[in-house]
Amino acid sequence: MTFLGKYLTDKSINKAEVSRKTGIGKSRLSNLSIKEDTNLKAEELYLISKAIDADPNDILEKVYGHLKLNK
Repeated sequence: MTFLGKYLTDKSINKAEVSRKTGIGKSRLSNLSIKEDTNLKAEELYLISKAIDADPNDILEKVYGHLKLNK
């Protein structure tokens, strides 16, 4: 499961409803939730945040907060 998938699961988000509201296909949402090698687009992040009434920065931090700069 991806960080986005975990976020959506933890918040008990209905992905079918998110798909309907955003126009992001159910299979794409499934890939974003399950497949680690699937890249989330900024547009998708924004639409998802609007659909679930969440701050896009909160989702961004949950999904990419583990990344660190090289020293």
